[in-house]
Amino acid sequence: MASASVDHMISLIIFISALLLFIGLFSQTMQTGITYERHKALSTKTSDLLDTILLNSGIPANWAQTDSSIVGFGLQDPEYSQYQLSSLSAMRLSSSYQLSVYYPRTNAYYSNITAGTGSCVLSPSSKNLNYSTASKLLGINGTYGFQLTLMPTLTISVEKISVGAPLTLSVSVAGTGNPLANAQLSYSLLLMSEDTNDYPSYTTFKGSTVTDSAGSAQLTFLGVNGESQTYALIAYSYLSGLKGTGFYVHIPPTVTKSVIPLIDSFQNRSILLVHGDSVGQPPEHPSYSELSYNATFVILADDYSLRGVSLYQPSSIGTLIYDSGSEQNFASITLPNNDGILIVTYKDHSGGYGVVLMPWGLESMAFPLTFGGNPLVQEWVTTDIRQVSIGGIAYQAKLELWNLQGYQGVG
Repeated sequence: MASASVDHMISLIIFISALLLFIGLFSQTMQTGITYERHKALSTKTSDLLDTILLNSGIPANWAQTDSSIVGFGLQDPEYSQYQLSSLSAMRLSSSYQLSVYYPRTNAYYSNITAGTGSCVLSPSSKNLNYSTASKLLGINGTYGFQLTLMPTLTISVEKISVGAPLTLSVSVAGTGNPLANAQLSYSLLLMSEDTNDYPSYTTFKGSTVTDSAGSAQLTFLGVNGESQTYALIAYSYLSGLKGTGFYVHIPPTVTKSVIPLIDSFQNRSILLVHGDSVGQPPEHPSYSELSYNATFVILADDYSLRGVSLYQPSSIGTLIYDSGSEQNFASITLPNNDGILIVTYKDHSGGYGVVLMPWGLESMAFPLTFGGNPLVQEWVTTDIRQVSIGGIAYQAKLELWNLQGYQGVG
């Protein structure tokens, strides 16, 4: 009798253990299924949200050309359809990973987008669209977080491979992971004219070539010293409908002062040219510094060469003085109603020459942009990509999306 009771107890324990194991496995299967459905829903939301951003112009449709508040968020160029984005809309997005710059005279912070030495886009944070506002306009605040990245499809990198004169630059063109062989390459070298002119100008050397099987080309400029002279190279490459651009700026290390362009108004296309020492919080300690500058504007012609557009303004040339703060350490110029590149050459009182490039239209210098939150600290992130065009330059738009409410497991 005792033996039978023990057998019953053992059988009951085995049954209960098997039942609990089955429930555990079933719950795990249910949890896996629920998680899969949530991930699938998040993936669908990512695709829909990316199209929402890229296939509508926002409200108002011309918000990129105004200083007014934005009612609806969208990046499509209102004059086109499909995945063609406005070149100026992207410039009103506050960059995620660049520190803001403070300018005391306007008592304002400026969102900073840079893509290398001698280049910048500094736009007023008060007139930009920030991440939290964009989330509210998209109707996802508190529910989803996102990061939008606009990255040029073609990467054009320039490297100086010579010492002294003549100057030799190596230009490499690559697509999404592969070199672009036999691609057309047009270039313009802007060489600062180091003469007695108080307002420095530049000489342009234009040319074209074809990349080799490794996607590279070497450019040699006779009579140009690659170390002591100031110059900038702007290159365009194109193949089978893909277009890209890249640049390289060289300023001798002895040149320590600079002119900084700040966007004052998108609507008026006005730019403040300020002495670099006057920017920051606090700015550089007052020490007399004088910079003579010359501002020009160029656009891309049909033959992929740079064509100058006259500014016709007295303030396009002048002098910036930084001392006690009361001097004229800024100037205001107005840009033409075209996408292009603002080129500011300058000279300090010791004879050093410098140059700064600022695109008007993100694509003019193929600036990349990252906008939104940080996906690296999230548990699960879905991604979707679209091939887009900004002002004729090929870009990839990538959206990363995550759920801010988290995922609760099933017990």
